[in-house]
Amino acid sequence: MGTTSATSSLSSAAAGTSTFNAQQYVAQIIASEQGPEQLMQQQVSTLSDQSTALGTLSTQMTTLQNAVFALNDFQGALAAKQATSSNDAVATATAAANAIAGAHTLTVTSLATTSSAYSNTLADGNTTFATGSFQVQVGTGTAVTVTVDSSDDTLNGLASSINALNAGFSASVVTDASGARLSLVSGSSGAPGDLTISSNTTGLTLTKSVTGADAAFTLDGISLQSASNTASGMLPGVTIDLAGVSASPVTLTIAPDTSQATTAVQSFVTAYNAVIGTLNQQFAYDPTTKSTGPLGSDTMVMQIQQQVLGDAAFTVPGNGAYTNLAAVGVDMNEDGTLSVNTATLSASMAANYSAVQNFFQQASPAGFAANFSTDITNITDPTQGPIAVDQQGIQQTTTSLNQAIADFQANLDSQQQELLQIYSQVAVTLQQMPNTLNSINSQLGSLSKSGG
Repeated sequence: MGTTSATSSLSSAAAGTSTFNAQQYVAQIIASEQGPEQLMQQQVSTLSDQSTALGTLSTQMTTLQNAVFALNDFQGALAAKQATSSNDAVATATAAANAIAGAHTLTVTSLATTSSAYSNTLADGNTTFATGSFQVQVGTGTAVTVTVDSSDDTLNGLASSINALNAGFSASVVTDASGARLSLVSGSSGAPGDLTISSNTTGLTLTKSVTGADAAFTLDGISLQSASNTASGMLPGVTIDLAGVSASPVTLTIAPDTSQATTAVQSFVTAYNAVIGTLNQQFAYDPTTKSTGPLGSDTMVMQIQQQVLGDAAFTVPGNGAYTNLAAVGVDMNEDGTLSVNTATLSASMAANYSAVQNFFQQASPAGFAANFSTDITNITDPTQGPIAVDQQGIQQTTTSLNQAIADFQANLDSQQQELLQIYSQVAVTLQQMPNTLNSINSQLGSLSKSGG
């Protein structure tokens, strides 16, 4: 223990050329012993950088995994359909993934109506009228008896009582310059919601204003009816919204939603490029720092890079002209990143959408997305995947190093206390030496005089 400089300080102090500082002297000794601890701390810092880089890669790989899953989802973006109408004023439509592409002709004869009735006019909503009862039947359902007594013998009171019944129709009070009237409206449209009012013994006169009728239309020459102006079930996965009567047929076209498909491909490319960019950074040499990235020496990361690049270059056999990404409209650059060739991608989808979809989703042999999905699932496995295993190893090593640093520092602290006790006493001794020497010299001088 001890250094040349510390020994020199002690020798100098002993010679009386300087004041001996025990704390400074011990600090120099301890500093000379801290080399191993500093090396371990540097290793912990390096491991922290590696863990951060792996965390970033893991997050990006998860994003890429989701993008790949979207391409492989049989009910997702590549399966999405869109419905267009030649006349939105007559009808519009929406299509689910299970809709079948094709064109259909639609002619609307009449729209569905909602049944309603109204009362005679009273002065206002709080004007009373004679009590009694009446019955309301909704469609072919059981008639409901509405009783009017002294607690609800006003339009406002009766409307509240009717609405509390939850009987398939609602009531409200409509007021204008002529006065107030009770309005009854069915809760459902078409014939099933038609209101029938009978047995009225109240002071109100109730008049039916609209008869509930089904919409009538022809679809591909077939006469159909719908209780609602939103017609579903006629075509698998297609919902038709009727808006008006047509004098001539309207064409409804069901086709793949290329916009959603294009977005899914672009999202995949963005996620893929983020992963490749991070991987490339790990192996890029920085002439300033004269080093690579934190994971530049990690063979596991290099294997992931090779795996991802290989998946991007995957070829799907037996799919006509669309066997790889470039044929579909996604080109690989020299650095391994991808670029979407919008013109080629659009042309591919327009020319043979099913082949493009099959390139990504073919079941056997596995299509592009299915193949990529298998590999990326293995890479991102939270317990057995290479990233997770690497993180676990770093965490274990970091824990061991931190414990070793703590133990080493505790040992240094103990040595420091022992040395402070020893050299504090040395300091006291050195401080007393001049007085001791003077005393000895004085005694020697006295002896010399007495001997002379």
